[in-house]
Amino acid sequence: MSSKTSNLRLGILDQSPVREGGTPADAFAETIELAQAAERFGYHRYWLAEHHGTDGLAGPAPEIMVTRVAAATSDIRVGAGGVMLSHYSPYKVAETFRVLETLYPGRIDLGIGRAPGSDGRTAQALAYGSQIGIEYFPNKIQDLTAFLTDTLPDNHPFAGLRATPATPSTPEVWLLGSSNGSATYAAQFGLALSFAHFIAPRGGEAVVEAYRESFKPSALYPEPVASIGVFALCAETDEAAQRLGASRDLWRLRVERGYHGPVPSPEEALAYDYTAAERARIEANRERSIIGTPDAVTARIEELAASFAVDEVVVLGICYEFEARLRSYELLAEAFGLAARTAPARAAS
Repeated sequence: MSSKTSNLRLGILDQSPVREGGTPADAFAETIELAQAAERFGYHRYWLAEHHGTDGLAGPAPEIMVTRVAAATSDIRVGAGGVMLSHYSPYKVAETFRVLETLYPGRIDLGIGRAPGSDGRTAQALAYGSQIGIEYFPNKIQDLTAFLTDTLPDNHPFAGLRATPATPSTPEVWLLGSSNGSATYAAQFGLALSFAHFIAPRGGEAVVEAYRESFKPSALYPEPVASIGVFALCAETDEAAQRLGASRDLWRLRVERGYHGPVPSPEEALAYDYTAAERARIEANRERSIIGTPDAVTARIEELAASFAVDEVVVLGICYEFEARLRSYELLAEAFGLAARTAPARAAS
């Protein structure tokens, strides 16, 4: 395996997956361990996802996990990837992330997502008591950034209201998405954009380019800033990597059918009797995955980064065995020649 210095910055998106036979407590403990390792390996940022109503992913409250991960690390950027803003009050989210920025200045990211992160019924429960629908999502983005930067216009219904505590710095604000809708909002409000290739593997380059062309400078970003999110798993051999990927193949197939259970073992996935239609679906899902040796995965990530003209990639990797997931990120860091941090991470508290 070759090791080289890359111009790309790498981050991690962690969905805190729960493996078959494991528990959510195991998933959270693994999140902390992986974040500490990511800091040692040289990753630039670590994002925690938001998902509701599922036994397969243990992270419905990223703001809590951001606090926990930031406390257990020293200098890696930590953030939500992302907060599903359609469910929540922009004022409350602004105050929550101002608290985080006060506790960990210069290290906090606020990623904003539009998708519900849940099924329809769970989304209704999250919005309980609110009459504001998804059509107000752009208004919520505008209000959130205004609360974070103290720039509410004088004619705003909440003019004069300030999000507290006051902070000398502001979290990085990213809009996460897999469509031109999210990119349009990011450009309109002058926010950074992270495009989810692991959700939409085709057409993303044009979406990101349109974002750049229509970007309007803001108090947060004078110029457009973009990254991509990819799904990637690697192991020392292609055979070992494909074995890891088999777990996610079966898991994704089940999720698409409404079963949101834990991640199955490779043995279960490899022994599963797939129909021709199921194999075709797995093949289609593999289009948004990068699985193989470190050299093969690195080459594909660099190809995508060049195609999107971005200098940062956020990597999502899910498999059954935590040790294999940890090793996958380590191999990727080595292949990209990330600058490992020698200072020990802060002890978990």
